[in-house]
Amino acid sequence: MAVKKILIIDDEEASRLIIRQYLEDHHDMEVLGECSNGIEAVSSIDRMEPDLVFLDIQMPGFSGFQVLRNIVHVPQIIFSTAFDRYALKAFDSNAIDYLLKPYTKERFNQALSKLLVTGNSPESIQSLTQGAGSSYYERILLENGSKMISVRISDIHYLEADKDYTRVFTGERNYLSNFGIGMLEQKLNPAVFIRIHRCHIVNINCIHEVYRENSDTYLVLKNEVSLKVSKGYAENIKKIMY
Repeated sequence: MAVKKILIIDDEEASRLIIRQYLEDHHDMEVLGECSNGIEAVSSIDRMEPDLVFLDIQMPGFSGFQVLRNIVHVPQIIFSTAFDRYALKAFDSNAIDYLLKPYTKERFNQALSKLLVTGNSPESIQSLTQGAGSSYYERILLENGSKMISVRISDIHYLEADKDYTRVFTGERNYLSNFGIGMLEQKLNPAVFIRIHRCHIVNINCIHEVYRENSDTYLVLKNEVSLKVSKGYAENIKKIMY
């Protein structure tokens, strides 16, 4: 069995030490290093490319969720935190498990067993929150005020980039996702959702019409929202309309 590379990220030295101690019995795992803040974590993840990261949530610099939004290399994640209120958000981030401090060695090993079951590919990471037999998400957790709600992917009309976040529009409402639009694009079925602009992804089932005005192309959705198709993504429209 290949040795799995581990990175421990937590601003508390005692918490990092516990993880190291619990890993001592796992000879197929190698700790590459430790980070004590979110900014250092982003750099270390992209440089070291670990297979698995133990990630705290509340840290100086970047929070654990901000770390995930800023990395290029995407490892498997086990959250380790003293706060239970982030659990839903953590699993929306494709986390393998959510360890609530203080946790026992038995609970720690239970989390690691999920790593062994799921493997180490991006596809296996995604499968933790996807429907059975599906390659793409069927539902997604989105912010609604102080709550997180589950929204069916089929109910989404379009997505709009909002700085480092994404605004998700259904027929009646819009919600905020903590993921950037590029990361969300990877989680959506490309046979249903197409990129029409660097800021917009649309559900092709919600397209009402396509029209040209001067040299520009526009989509009108069923809810009468009009979106411009940038020239760089015009080919995506041609594939479904012609």
